[in-house]
Amino acid sequence: MQRVRLSGLLKLELRDGRTIRLCDGGWVPWASEKYIARDPTFGIIGSMEAFEEGVGDEVPAFSLTFLPASTAAAVDLAAPGMQGSRLRLWIAELDDLTGQIIGTPDQQFDGQMDQVRLVTGLRKRELPMTFVPRGERFFNSNEGNSLSPAFHKSVFPGELGEDNATGLSSAVAWGTEAQPGSNGAGSTVYPSAGWSNYANMVRTQLV
Repeated sequence: MQRVRLSGLLKLELRDGRTIRLCDGGWVPWASEKYIARDPTFGIIGSMEAFEEGVGDEVPAFSLTFLPASTAAAVDLAAPGMQGSRLRLWIAELDDLTGQIIGTPDQQFDGQMDQVRLVTGLRKRELPMTFVPRGERFFNSNEGNSLSPAFHKSVFPGELGEDNATGLSSAVAWGTEAQPGSNGAGSTVYPSAGWSNYANMVRTQLV
């Protein structure tokens, strides 16, 4: 009679190219990869939130806590550039005699890293991490990006208009084809005065 046991598999693909593969005991081979109980750099999982299913008007989050092997590893995982790292979790059936996976593991979660906190104390170093489903990206409105100097230059390379748009009540992106105002006797540009002051200057010249 075949004896079957269950094993959890975790795969965290970090944005810097490294990958963490963990299981809940021993080691498990799957898809030419090896899942182990303790990562030599990033340690083990201290706790994990229970899975829940349901229907609602918001995207559910999932959290777990890493116990990193060193402060350096904790800092690496908590770096801002790691946000968006992909996390996948499976439940696999294992043949108790051979240790091989039976069939295909059942995927429980596919999401991305959202928030990370570093908690330290006396003989304590924990890294609570929150993950959200990848569908969370559909909720990103990116409001304000289009009027930032960095985004403006990504669309219009070399165009420095947004760098000088300071002190404005309502910022407007400057296109490369936009022409400066003219009073009929040549063009005059006041890049640092702000649009309201600039408009007043133009009106004064026209009187």
